[in-house]
This record gives sequence, C-alpha cells and structure tokens, in this order.
Amino acid sequence: MIAALVFLVAFAVPIVNPGLPRGLRATLMTVQDVVWAIFLVDYVYRVLVAPKKWEFVRKHPIDLAAVALPALRPLRLVAALSFVHQVAGEKLRGHVAMYVAVATILVVTISSLAVLNAERGEPGASIETWQDALWWSFVTVTTVGYGDYAPVTAEGRLFAVGLMLCGIALLGIVTASLASWLIERIAEPDPAKQPATAADVTALTEQVRELRAEVLALRGGQGT
Repeated sequence: MIAALVFLVAFAVPIVNPGLPRGLRATLMTVQDVVWAIFLVDYVYRVLVAPKKWEFVRKHPIDLAAVALPALRPLRLVAALSFVHQVAGEKLRGHVAMYVAVATILVVTISSLAVLNAERGEPGASIETWQDALWWSFVTVTTVGYGDYAPVTAEGRLFAVGLMLCGIALLGIVTASLASWLIERIAEPDPAKQPATAADVTALTEQVRELRAEVLALRGGQGT
C-alpha cells in the first residue's frame, strides 16, 4: 500500500505541475519504474503461490495488463488502486460509508490525473488543467454530465468509460445500503407487540406449575 501511494504521488506531481525541472521529472519517472517493478514482483509471487495459477490469472486481468504493458503508464494507476483496495478494502469491509468515501476519492483522483495526462495539449482538448480534470471527474462519477468538459482522445474516452462504470457501481452501493437500512428500521419488531416465543410459553408454563403446587400446599395445610 505504501508503494502504491508513493507511485500515486510520483505519477501525480509531473501531471499537476508540468513545469518541473528535467532532473526532478526524471527522478519521479525512476520512482514510478521502481514501484512498477515491485508490482511486477508481487504479481509473479501471487501467481506462484496460487493453488490454481491459470484461474488466478483469468480472474485478475487488470493486474496482468498493468504489469505486462509498462508502456501504458496510466494502467499502473489501476494497479496502484488495486494495491490500495487489497489493504484498505479488508480494513473497511463492513463500514460501507467509509469504504464508499475512500473508493470515491481514489477513483476521482486517479481518473482526473489519467485523463489530464491523456488530454493536455491535444487538438480540441478542453481539459488542460488539473482543476478542469478534477471537476470533470466529479461530474462524471456522479453521472451528472454537464458537458462543459469532455475528453477528445481515445485514451481519455477509455478512462471516461471506466469512470462512468465506477460511478454507477458506487451509486448502486450507496442506494443498496440506504435501502437496506430503511428496511431494517421498518422491519424492526416492537417489543410491546412482539408475539410470544416458545421460550416464553415454556417459562409461563413453569410459573403456572409452581403456582399450582403452592395452592395445593396451602389447601393441604388448611385441611390439617
């Protein structure tokens, strides 16, 4: 997870600030390559220890693409997101609100960086700054779609499709969680109106038996 966050910073800084000195830019590119190598080693290790190796490869196509196609650097962001999800996802499982918040922040940030990297300087491009890209990501992930900013390159549109799918998934999680909460509140039983259970009937029967024994004992005492 630390390596993924380091990669995100090394990837983001040159995109947000394109006027960096050449030496610093080269250093950040080297950091990206080192972290990508860590991703590659991790993927190979997971394949080797997997009981069913081909099934593991088949179920993790994004990880495979991220390490097998180093020329497509934006795909490394997907690998970084996968690393963060592996760690943070387990910690936040069961905390739907926190999970959705973290996932939304990561998806919006990564998408804005990726689309800005693809769009900046292209003919007819309207997304030229990170502020524009961030606004576009928020509008797209919420499925609002004002249309004031839109990608014009094939790579940018590919990221837009991925962001739209993520937005639908996140909104679906929020809607399902809210519906589940409402159903639980509506179906929550009222203790005053809750029907008697088998345990309640058994306890009441035992009390009646004890009362009957006490009555019989009192009658016997009065007869003597």
